[in-house]
Amino acid sequence: MKIVVRLSTPEDMPQVLRLIKDLAAFEKEINAVEISEATLIREGFGKNAIFTCFVAELDKKIVGMALVYDRFSTWKGRSIHLEDLVVNSDLRGRGIGKALYSEVIKYAVKRNVKRLEWVVLDWNKNAIDFYESSGAKLLKDWYLVQMDLSRMEKYLKKNNNFN
Repeated sequence: MKIVVRLSTPEDMPQVLRLIKDLAAFEKEINAVEISEATLIREGFGKNAIFTCFVAELDKKIVGMALVYDRFSTWKGRSIHLEDLVVNSDLRGRGIGKALYSEVIKYAVKRNVKRLEWVVLDWNKNAIDFYESSGAKLLKDWYLVQMDLSRMEKYLKKNNNFN
């Protein structure tokens, strides 16, 4: 089994979107995916690309992906956020995820960032065990905080800041 990890192309986005939807199903959030192939292509390629995506191929078929983007830490400086790393569910445990993970780490080191970070669901024991065994530090005393568009608009309206 020869796994090939490479940078994605716009032509890969239908398969990347399939993997994103597979991940949403795994995380029991199947209806949460709103993104389209067109958005992935527009935002991920060209001179104003805001993310980088790696794909893993097995027999010239995309079976995994890892999507990252730049961040900035006021404590450390340049950092990279790993948004998602996903492998076809029927192929997990065969080293594909590890190959993608290694490529992301190499990418971060080459870019001379001070930190690579991501989140993992507290019930995803396999992922947690893998990350801990790789030397990653899990920050268990931090909460992930989010506001979706409707919550942002509600906040602004409530605080008379909505234009």
